[in-house]
Amino acid sequence: MASTQTTSLADRGQRLGLRLIAKAGGLPGLKDKEVRARVEKYLYRGAVTGFKAQTAAGRAFARRKGSGSPARATKVGPKPLFDLTPSEDQQMLSGVARELAEEAIRPAAAQADTDRAVPEEVRSAAAEIGLHLIGVPAELEGIAEERSAVTASLVLEELARGDMGIAAAIMAPAAAATAIASYGDADQQATYLPEFTGENPPAAALALQEPQVLFDPFALQTKGVTEGDEVVLTGVKAIVPGAETADLFIVSAEIDGQPRLVIVKPGTEGVQVEDDPAMGVRAAGTARLHLEGARIPRSEILGTTEDHADAVRRARLAWAAAAVGTSQAVLDHVSEYVKERKAFGEPIGYRQAVAFTVSDIAIELAGLRLVVWKAAARLDRGDDATAEIAQARSLVARHATWIGSNGVQLLGGHGFVKEFDNERWYRDLRGAGVLEGMLLV
Repeated sequence: MASTQTTSLADRGQRLGLRLIAKAGGLPGLKDKEVRARVEKYLYRGAVTGFKAQTAAGRAFARRKGSGSPARATKVGPKPLFDLTPSEDQQMLSGVARELAEEAIRPAAAQADTDRAVPEEVRSAAAEIGLHLIGVPAELEGIAEERSAVTASLVLEELARGDMGIAAAIMAPAAAATAIASYGDADQQATYLPEFTGENPPAAALALQEPQVLFDPFALQTKGVTEGDEVVLTGVKAIVPGAETADLFIVSAEIDGQPRLVIVKPGTEGVQVEDDPAMGVRAAGTARLHLEGARIPRSEILGTTEDHADAVRRARLAWAAAAVGTSQAVLDHVSEYVKERKAFGEPIGYRQAVAFTVSDIAIELAGLRLVVWKAAARLDRGDDATAEIAQARSLVARHATWIGSNGVQLLGGHGFVKEFDNERWYRDLRGAGVLEGMLLV
């Protein structure tokens, strides 16, 4: 049975890639010839070569000198009217992510949660799309003409609708690539981004979380002290996705009293990885990253203190977007379940208490989605979105958890077993409101 399922997933991934190629050829949204050619290149490359599994951690990144100033994706231009309608490109990318979620992610989700690993067939289907380059400017061989938090939020929402753990795993390299593209200097971009845009992109992770109660990403226990041309890092990062096979980490640390981001290679002396299973997002294969006097070149400090704060805010918004997707999966399922499940001769959805609960799920989800889109739109305009991101974070911690809990409750005894996805969705939604890092918009 397992062999048949694996073959089925591989076939789904290949068929999905071929359909995406055909779709890309006729997209009206890809008007820019260079961007269009780049998207098609990634699709064709994935269909022909498939996914190459990552080898031992510690890939060698050849130090390169950048030319001039670092490249940045342009900001999204303001709309003359308040309009939540996604652009043609946004519709295309979210539609592609939706197909990936339906065809490859959802069928593999339960086993991936059990195995704490994403099947290679699913990674292959994701690699064919090139979503790990969604935050890398076209000038640097990425697919982003504009850095758009709205676009990234829509993509994360669709992927998490399939499974939050798999979404976190396959978008972890995107977070690292986006951070380097957004905060890195010209040398850092020249050194690392060509690996992400090449045929065998590295596994990477954005590591902000630490194993403290009431963890505050602005009061870090991971410390760094500059000594000449090096920074000596000491501390522990927790719930780092795919750390055991990662080729690159972007770590938050308090360096000389200021929170900063640092690029850390896993082969560095003093860098060790320890397995760290979590209650939710188990498919991401989380682990702890131990830094024991690790000496990192000062040139690997990424961005400024304000860039660190920006990464924290954008990561929190990314988790809120993922919570929207998983909450939508809960609503989709319970809406059908209460109409099909009968008790005392009639569907349980006829019971007022059940119907009102499903309605409340829809109401809270709509409110959460609106706040997420508003926060993302403010980021795209260059406005301060701190308040909206805090609101989204609070809504996820309170209402998304409530949605997951009721998704289990409405199924009665069925909600307590793994035959249905609801118990996994509940575990994932419990974490979405407290996790830091891993994802970025």
